[in-house]
Amino acid sequence: MSSVPPGSGWPEDPASPETPVAGTPEEVRALAGSSRDLGELTARQSVCRACPRLVEWREDVARVKRRAFMDETYWGRPIAGWGDDRPRVLIVGLAPAAHGGNRTGRVFTGDRSGDWLFASLHRTGLAALPTSTHAGDGQRLLGARMVAAVRCAPPANKPAVEEREACLPWLARELEMVAEPVRVVVCLGGYAWQAVWPALRAAGYTLPRSRPPFGHGAEVELSYRGAPVRMLGCYHPSQQNTFTGRVTAPMLDAVFTRAADVGGLGGSVESEVRH
Repeated sequence: MSSVPPGSGWPEDPASPETPVAGTPEEVRALAGSSRDLGELTARQSVCRACPRLVEWREDVARVKRRAFMDETYWGRPIAGWGDDRPRVLIVGLAPAAHGGNRTGRVFTGDRSGDWLFASLHRTGLAALPTSTHAGDGQRLLGARMVAAVRCAPPANKPAVEEREACLPWLARELEMVAEPVRVVVCLGGYAWQAVWPALRAAGYTLPRSRPPFGHGAEVELSYRGAPVRMLGCYHPSQQNTFTGRVTAPMLDAVFTRAADVGGLGGSVESEVRH
């Protein structure tokens, strides 16, 4: 089996066999725009087939599998946004990992990047648990929501420009639906920093005339219907970044403590961070 059929009982699967499937970028725009609520939107996100290269790749990975996960069923579908329906903090990543989100059904869940990310979110009061291994594992985001700029696992973690553009309406519509309470947008990596900019504009945010450069701890003042919103840059907790020390636990905690404070959630960083 190359992907989990919608409505088959997978934990947290938002779709059903009746969920309409986008097969082209034009259909993505139509289905995203006509979604009436987050439940309908995330269901439609999770069955999208608009990018042939990404569909083939994610399903090949789900069929062949990695040896360590040979006995597991892979999700093999796009990853929907998840977390608080009325978030104060929005966390934006690049795309699900081939053997992470593409396997588990939830972005940053079940891979080493997620191990670092969820540990920091837990220390700073934004996640209920310090780890996340699979959809339905009891993990909850607290006052936060997590989305990906591209919803399917891409080859070499590099989606094509046209794939990013095809996926943009899913992101823009989700940003629009949750915009009212959001006070902070955290971008994990330079790609997310770039990709979220047009989505924020399409969702109705007021942006600076030019996009400032990405950097860890970078901050940009935005607004939504007159309410202030802060965009924060954070180095991606990839294996390369964590192995080389470009990203450390205190660095992640500093960004998410800042996000929690600006979002009015109040951080709860542990007094001692274990490396």
